[in-house]
Amino acid sequence: MSESNPNASVEPIGESEHSACCANPTRRALLTALASCACLAAIDPAAADDDEQPGASDRPQKADQLVRAEGDKAGEVIKADDLTLGGPPIRAWPKDPKSAVVRKGSRLNEVVLVKLDPNELDDTTRARAPDGIVCYSVICSHAGCPITAWVKEEQGDKNVFKCLCHNSEYDPRQNAQVVFGPAPRRLAALPLTVADGAITVAAPFVGKVGVQQGG
Repeated sequence: MSESNPNASVEPIGESEHSACCANPTRRALLTALASCACLAAIDPAAADDDEQPGASDRPQKADQLVRAEGDKAGEVIKADDLTLGGPPIRAWPKDPKSAVVRKGSRLNEVVLVKLDPNELDDTTRARAPDGIVCYSVICSHAGCPITAWVKEEQGDKNVFKCLCHNSEYDPRQNAQVVFGPAPRRLAALPLTVADGAITVAAPFVGKVGVQQGG
């Protein structure tokens, strides 16, 4: 495939502690990674305890809520009205509504949501995207980096999810199929339901989350 367009406008999907490690293996990137490790060592023990609560590492389950993964509103439940048609996307964690445990004990549980025109979605995607709200794993299927950009596709004019590690792109309208780059397969999808403005998980992930392991 052709090389990535350096002039493309990139809209970041929040912040990620993983993106600096994946994007550019230079001395600066190494120093950034080391600094990040130092910061992680100083994390509030209470926050670490949250990641170890029973159920925190379980995959998303039916009836789970979705809460913001980052920013000033981190931990707040996401409602349908919080999403703007066409983006920007919101990164999220599933939350057990009964125990109030946020399932952030595994990075494989993080997802990204975006609201799109339902008429642009293929039949498979539309069936699990109420009001055009699609939800996918944030983990790239190529090298396991997080999806960190919402950007014009290399070979078209629509916005797509992009992994800046190796420039893989996924079209959320077409079941998150790969439309550019080295990723070997689509992103795992998380079916949703919306009732009275509340977004909940309708079923477990469809497809494998993360990198395909060699056998």
